[in-house]
Amino acid sequence: MTSTTGATPQGRGELLILNGPNLNLLGTREPAIYGSHTLDDVARLTVAAANAAGFSAECIQSNHEGDLVDAIHAARDTAVGLIINAGAYTHTSVAIRDAISGVELPAVEVHISNVHRREEFRHHSYLSPVCDAVIVGAGIHGYVMAVSYLDQVLP
Repeated sequence: MTSTTGATPQGRGELLILNGPNLNLLGTREPAIYGSHTLDDVARLTVAAANAAGFSAECIQSNHEGDLVDAIHAARDTAVGLIINAGAYTHTSVAIRDAISGVELPAVEVHISNVHRREEFRHHSYLSPVCDAVIVGAGIHGYVMAVSYLDQVLP
């Protein structure tokens, strides 16, 4: 599991940004679909947006479902909101869905590519019904859009 923590502004609390399997390969994996930005670029962009809105941020990436579930559970005590790109687990993981539902944090599901223009199996998300917002197809800017959404709904 890879973790990056941003500066800690005063006030609004922490956002947890979770990235699932294969997102550690951003920048080299299928750049025609996912672009040339790396996961470090995503973390820098998202942490900067969070800090500008008065939040601190922690970015975690794991290829392991249980690590993501554990991070969501831990967020219950440390975070005020959640941004998640669960990668392929979006379409398969009831465990991640139940973890998001169980912690009752405002959550935004993000996908770099437009999953609705891709293979049929990517059209269904187990996470969407328990997330407050879903952002697809906006590239890595979708993470900034997710921060903006949480900025609007959180005190």
